[in-house]
Amino acid sequence: MFNRAVSRLSRKRPPSDIHDSDGSSSSGHQHPKSTAKWAASLENLLEDPEGVKRFREFLKKEFSEENVLFWLACEEFKKTQDKKQMQEKAKEIYMTFLSSKASSQVNVEGQSRLNEKILEEPHPLMFQKLQDQIFNLMKYDSYSRFLKSDLFLKHKRTEEEEEDPPDAQTAAKRASRIYNT
Repeated sequence: MFNRAVSRLSRKRPPSDIHDSDGSSSSGHQHPKSTAKWAASLENLLEDPEGVKRFREFLKKEFSEENVLFWLACEEFKKTQDKKQMQEKAKEIYMTFLSSKASSQVNVEGQSRLNEKILEEPHPLMFQKLQDQIFNLMKYDSYSRFLKSDLFLKHKRTEEEEEDPPDAQTAAKRASRIYNT
């Protein structure tokens, strides 16, 4: 269930036909200058599905992808209304990230105080302190490295190249060379 939620979060894409303020449309799978938004704050990065995807790629290379996965799982958990679903999701988060036998254990203080007993009476903010710890760990550690990484810088260059296409005259000259050969 959790993995489907993470997949759903990371697959969401903005509409492919984005209308600019003047009413014209611009094709593309991302908003202009998304890297600028990502660089402004970790919060902005985590609100953008493409940003999450790129950050996950980076964290995977650093062997710390579980941090963002835990953070995303907690965000999804907070939206859960149904008590039975909440119990299931709480158990899944605990078993995946917090248990001593967890497959993707996160390193947070206080996880030893969490035991399976609390999973019987879950509430939306039960993981909040641990989620905040992971957020701060990402914000003050891996996020700053992400912004300096080749992965981010390459994406930023690609984005800048898409926004600054060669001027029309250059394109016309290229076209005439192609057709006049």
